[in-house]
Amino acid sequence: MRRAADHQGTRLGMWLFLYTEIVLFGGLFVLYAVYLSTYSSDFIEGGKSLSRLFGAANTLILLISSFAVAASITAVQKTQKKRSLLCLAVAICCGLLFLMNKYFEWGHKIHADIYPGSETLAYGAPGRNIFFGLYYVMTGLHGLHIVIGMTLLSVALVLTARERVTAENHVLLENVGLYWHLVDLIWIFIFPLFYLVL
Repeated sequence: MRRAADHQGTRLGMWLFLYTEIVLFGGLFVLYAVYLSTYSSDFIEGGKSLSRLFGAANTLILLISSFAVAASITAVQKTQKKRSLLCLAVAICCGLLFLMNKYFEWGHKIHADIYPGSETLAYGAPGRNIFFGLYYVMTGLHGLHIVIGMTLLSVALVLTARERVTAENHVLLENVGLYWHLVDLIWIFIFPLFYLVL
């Protein structure tokens, strides 16, 4: 009975933490909407200069990773340890691939002198400067969450391998999965706001 109560408290704590993350990104989305209504043409032009291919590829990568995490939880519940470990490894690799894509995308933009404080943006249209300021802040913050998520997934993988996460005790893996799904969901909103803005 004590263990069940502890698990409920752990789950509740995780949901409360996720709520704060939603508030954080929700505030950024509202800020984006306000500036979009003011500088709509500059935002559209800024969006056209981003690679939709990179954005779509990263969306697909994160969707695959979310499926892998969900499959890992199911595998643990069915006492399929090897399958669970494989799925966690796939999710971690997907996170790494996402970050590599983002590194090349940011590198291309920085090489083209498009980054906060650059001369191109400082002396260009104010809306374009704001667009890319928000782009770097929101995708950078999201990337940081990806790194944290990959770290948590790695911890879950090690604990699963050591049988600290089992069919009877898998709340930690569930909570890590919830965090990862939220990070993926946030990208589902970021992708159209920046890459498909019309």
